[in-house]
Amino acid sequence: MLTSFTRLLPFALVRKSIKLPCCDVLFQCCKTQYAFSTTHYSKLTCDDSWLFQSLSLSRLQEARKLLEKLYERDGRGGVVHWTSLLTRYTKSGYVNEARMLFEIMPERNIVTYNAMLSGYVQTGRLSEACQFFEEMPERNVVSWTSMLCGLAGVGRIHEAWSLFNAMPEKNIVSWNSMIAGWIRNGDLERARLVFDQMKVKNIVSWNAMIAGYTENCRMEEARVLFDEMQDTNVITWTSMISGYCRSGNVDEGYTLFRRMPERNLVSWTAMIGGFAWNGFYEEALLLFLESKGSYGIKPNGETFISLAYACAGIGMPCLGKQLHSQLIVNGWAYDDYDGRLSKSLIHMYSTCGNMDLANFIFRKNLNNVTVQSLNSMINGYIRIGQLERAQNLFDKVLIRDKISWTSMIGGYFSVGQVPKACHMFWNMPDKDAIAWTAMISGHVQNELFAEAINLFSEMWTRRVLPLNSTYSTLLGATGAMAYLDTGRQFHCLLIKTHYEFDLILDNSLLSMYAKCGEIHDAYSIFSYMASRDLISWNSIIMGFSVHGLSNEALEMFEALVESGILPNSVTFLSILSACSHAGFVGKGWEIFTAMTNVYAIEPGMEHYICMINLLGRAGKVEEAEEFVLKLPFESGHAIWGALLGVCGIGESNAKVAEHAAKRLLALDPLNAPAHVVLCNLYAANGQHVEEKMLRREMGLKGVRKVPGCSWILLKGEVRVFLSGDKLKPEAYEILLLLFNTVGES
Repeated sequence: MLTSFTRLLPFALVRKSIKLPCCDVLFQCCKTQYAFSTTHYSKLTCDDSWLFQSLSLSRLQEARKLLEKLYERDGRGGVVHWTSLLTRYTKSGYVNEARMLFEIMPERNIVTYNAMLSGYVQTGRLSEACQFFEEMPERNVVSWTSMLCGLAGVGRIHEAWSLFNAMPEKNIVSWNSMIAGWIRNGDLERARLVFDQMKVKNIVSWNAMIAGYTENCRMEEARVLFDEMQDTNVITWTSMISGYCRSGNVDEGYTLFRRMPERNLVSWTAMIGGFAWNGFYEEALLLFLESKGSYGIKPNGETFISLAYACAGIGMPCLGKQLHSQLIVNGWAYDDYDGRLSKSLIHMYSTCGNMDLANFIFRKNLNNVTVQSLNSMINGYIRIGQLERAQNLFDKVLIRDKISWTSMIGGYFSVGQVPKACHMFWNMPDKDAIAWTAMISGHVQNELFAEAINLFSEMWTRRVLPLNSTYSTLLGATGAMAYLDTGRQFHCLLIKTHYEFDLILDNSLLSMYAKCGEIHDAYSIFSYMASRDLISWNSIIMGFSVHGLSNEALEMFEALVESGILPNSVTFLSILSACSHAGFVGKGWEIFTAMTNVYAIEPGMEHYICMINLLGRAGKVEEAEEFVLKLPFESGHAIWGALLGVCGIGESNAKVAEHAAKRLLALDPLNAPAHVVLCNLYAANGQHVEEKMLRREMGLKGVRKVPGCSWILLKGEVRVFLSGDKLKPEAYEILLLLFNTVGES
């Protein structure tokens, strides 16, 4: 075995009978040598390889003799050759071998010292770098700059700053390194001071400072520098585009992108990603097609990551499959060194509901799975109603985080499994404000309002500060249930705890007061809002409409149009309802027509019903019937029910009412209101035989009208009052006391 192995050794060394190491050491040496030879610095001569072997085994005397013999034999070596070899060692990570070579070198110069120092710095061995720097017999600007970069790179920025100030000589690289160091350590102001002190700046200086601003979304300062630059390059433009997209100003980023004098793959990818991460999924996909079709740009892995998220956002699984196919055909699927590509594909398939493919990729990368991928899988299963599979995955893959727990809790609430959701929550190891909010929201969603209030109190007891979304959820519930006192308490708590109000919270308060009957408080909140969106306008318009303040609702609608915000279908429903309550038939027709002709909004069922109510309440029942008969679709029981509801009992509307009731009963034979209205209609017109027959028919069918009800919140308990309820005997005595009629006969 040993004889066959020695055939691989250089003949000169065998002939000179150099003592061979034992097999274990020899194997380790060959293994190390092979590892070094397979790097991108593999062009080593046989002599250089043996030198490396000797250094790896710490045989310094043997290595020194080899150096001397090679130099004597053919003149090879010298400081330039050995410094080059030392640099190869350090860049391949063999710093110890490099230091041994440095020690045995018969001759060194400043370049050698800098190469060794750079090796320590680049491999993170900063303590040794500092010691070596202090021991250097001479230093130049490269030595100082290398040490400066090392200190700044590990966060020792103040030591780097002291070193920079102590430098006897600085060049533009030193200045740029100091700027980059301050930026990397989050101090843009110090970086800008260094930038302003530079007498000579190059494009690297400008790009570093602009990148610092853009990465921190300080786009106004970045734009000032960008406009001052005389010689911009593709890096400058791409940095600005990325910054605008990162800060949410996609329009400005796209404007700059179109103005770019030159674009490369990074520029296209930055803009595609900017669209995708800001929710402009269709624009991202169209821009990708343009880059391939018109410019022949070949995408990279980063491009496909953005495209996968765009496909998920737009909900196009077929397009996502085509994207995945392109990855496989071009071999890019195998170039996923950091797992981000697989993560994006799992997210895409999970979002689109294709859990089989998502699971295939997830299982394929199980050894390198991330918690983000796990959460995508859990949410995907929850989205398609496979909670059991989500739970199995949650139990088996133990890298779960707070998002995993909260997703499972929300999933159980979404299907009404409140006990399981609560069990998950109370077993959650670290409950944050988001998890508490999910619990409160889940109870509200399942109409367990008292339990939601108790959870909110428990949240405070455990010193977990509620989020704005926590309050928004509770205010929405109080508005829906018309619990004004509770809503006021939440509002007061917000004010006392100095919460920073945002648009969503303001909208929740506005809606709560409007739904609880306090329209003046709602308008007061609306008036003082720092900013308003369409939800704000719709809430106040609907509030005025419900409270019979039709003129105010119309004024708000006009103000909305003047503000430049486009109304939607909810806005038109609110304003048509206001016109209906006030009997503004002409105005109602005008708005209904504008809805289609001006704003291109297709009316829904509720809009047609609103128009029927508008005409009926104004006494135009026959016009309402004519409107129903001309509808562009087959009228259902909701339409005929609305028409029946506006007929009343008068003789003039009897024919329309009878027609509507019969059409409604043909669609819904057990419709109680239609039976009752028809019975009352027969009774009012003296058709007692027909009335008696219809009532008998109702009895045979088991048709009963559901009684109306109302409720109040009293001492935390909901008290419901049904139509037809009888008062308790004690109630009469209370009424007598209230109206001062005690003792009267």
